[in-house]
Amino acid sequence: MDNLIAHILVVDDDDGIRNLVKKYLNENNYLVTTALSAEDALEKIKLIKFDLIILDIMMPGKSGLEFIEENHKKLETPVILLTAKGEPSERIEGLEVGADDYLPKPFEPKELLLRIKNIIVKTKRNDQKRIIEFENVKIDLNKQIILKENTEYKINNTEKKILEKMINYPGKTFSREEIGILIELDKERSIDVIITRLRKKIEIDPKNPKFLQTIRGAGYVLWIE
Repeated sequence: MDNLIAHILVVDDDDGIRNLVKKYLNENNYLVTTALSAEDALEKIKLIKFDLIILDIMMPGKSGLEFIEENHKKLETPVILLTAKGEPSERIEGLEVGADDYLPKPFEPKELLLRIKNIIVKTKRNDQKRIIEFENVKIDLNKQIILKENTEYKINNTEKKILEKMINYPGKTFSREEIGILIELDKERSIDVIITRLRKKIEIDPKNPKFLQTIRGAGYVLWIE
């Protein structure tokens, strides 16, 4: 396992495509799990955290686009879409619903490998943001502490998960629902309490937040850039 680059889920109703992609990626040090439908894929992502999903658009039952649309709020994994049509409208629709890349069939395995590598490298680069400093605040997710004006505040695991996501997507608004899915909590009031607690550790004036702000009717955003 230590030599494997990433764990990839390949979703395609075509046995030949699934087996070909799995064999090729295995030969290039990727761990591969396969699924033959969107429904099968959903069951697998409930059990396993994948680094990337290769998803066919045209499948019996739910299409790849429907899969992304229905699960985009809880699906943090990058997605490469595969389609036999290769039509511009499908490509655009796929990117609009949240796919990270797009590859028409038939495709060269080497091209798929290059696209996978680009996404994995980008994702890992984002994941490396573990320590950030802005103005007089330093957040260290490795040590789970916040330093503000020479005072040290501890971060619990729930706060860490929220900051980890927001730090890697500065300026992105996260709804209460998205945060709830992230920390496995569905009570909006409890989420508001956690955000208030974080503000006390980050903000100079928690009642008038400069960094961790509320976007009315939408959610919360972290401004650090």
